[in-house]
Amino acid sequence: MKLARILVVDDEEAICWGIERLAQQRGHEVRVAPTAELGVQLAATVDFDLLLLDVRLPGMDGLSAIEHFRHHLGNVPIIVMTAFGDLATAVRALSAGAFEYVVKPFDVTEISSAIERGLQWALQPASALSPTDDGELDGMVGQSPAMRQVFKRIALAAHSDVSVMLVGESGVGKEVAARAIHNHSRRALKPMVAVNLAALSPSLAEAELFGHVAGAFTGAQHARKGLLSQANGGTLFLDEVAEIPMSLQAKLLRVLDSGEVLPVGADVPVQSKFRVISATHRNLEQQVAAGEFRHDLFFRLSAFPIPLPPLRERDDDIVRLAEFFVTQLGDASGNDIHLDPATVVELRRRPWHGNVRELRNAIEHALVLARSGSVLPSHLPEPLPNWSESPSIAGDSFTQLATAFAEKLLADASADGLIHEKFIEAIEPMLLERALAEHNGEVAPAARALGLHRTTLRRKLDQYGIETKK
Repeated sequence: MKLARILVVDDEEAICWGIERLAQQRGHEVRVAPTAELGVQLAATVDFDLLLLDVRLPGMDGLSAIEHFRHHLGNVPIIVMTAFGDLATAVRALSAGAFEYVVKPFDVTEISSAIERGLQWALQPASALSPTDDGELDGMVGQSPAMRQVFKRIALAAHSDVSVMLVGESGVGKEVAARAIHNHSRRALKPMVAVNLAALSPSLAEAELFGHVAGAFTGAQHARKGLLSQANGGTLFLDEVAEIPMSLQAKLLRVLDSGEVLPVGADVPVQSKFRVISATHRNLEQQVAAGEFRHDLFFRLSAFPIPLPPLRERDDDIVRLAEFFVTQLGDASGNDIHLDPATVVELRRRPWHGNVRELRNAIEHALVLARSGSVLPSHLPEPLPNWSESPSIAGDSFTQLATAFAEKLLADASADGLIHEKFIEAIEPMLLERALAEHNGEVAPAARALGLHRTTLRRKLDQYGIETKK
């Protein structure tokens, strides 16, 4: 690690002397200040890599001074030190943007470890975890108050190994958020293994997750490393975690507690330690109450929940997201494409039941028709019905919804000549996703079940932006 400049702001001389000696022994340059005011003056003239800041100071208190230090030092990590370890102070410190929070009296090991983590983050070549001026962070776009809170919690999660639970409706961007946390964590150079539990075949889920030895079951001719072992040192992303079979929940909990994975058919476990990020659109508390999800696993996975708001609760971001997708998806054409003012009005009017995923698909559809120039309202696909309003989409309920949607299309003059296409676009993705889920994300068996050639199925999956097993 390269040498760093450290600023210590504390009115206790013994604290300053101890930290100064500790950092200097490691070759770092240290400056000290007994007040926040003097510390801010130093920060205005020297580029520091790390700030250690006491809360109780003569004059301006440390937490109030954070914004002044940020003005001069930017996004450097700030370690807050205090003898008052109450919850209110901790919440204020983290809300103000503190990297870490240590309580006095602390020993050499504790403060040394905090300094090392702070410098490791500060001196890494990757950019700091904060949105750009356009409100974009690793593919997540937004400047609404709801998204600012999401960005803050993602930043806090990224600098910790705590288990994170991402909660939100389908299409809000849970996997994008998980990748942002991983990419800006100390595990960024290690693998992130994403597992869609809903796509795993119940009969093969244990072998997929835990791996197996040769001969463990019929067809297991060779040993296979499980997904939990593949995540060793990195991050395991459990998407649709509510779908994990009850029979495997206790085994997964043991892995999380012990760091040991026992492959199917093996006698000796293998070590695998990873950080867990889970995601669900379901109410896990209700599943726990119903006995469908283990309460101990729930608490283990949801230590730090991050709610992701639906698009209807962040309507200020809709146009910004649409413009982001126009830029992102339109780059390949090389044409200058922009949103017509009438399209902006239409985008704000729509309910977006499919959230960000639906918006992205709508813009992708519109760009195919627009080609260049303005994206007009007529280029957008028909809004999708709100399937979630019905408890079941089977049988009569499905027929009623489909009939209502068909009647709406037939009554829409702007849909002339495209009614069949729009109806298929609304219904077909659900069938394809279900077929993939039934066949563990494999295209070939899903194509056989659907009666399609695998090339045709793959083209349709690409068309709808449906991900397959790599």
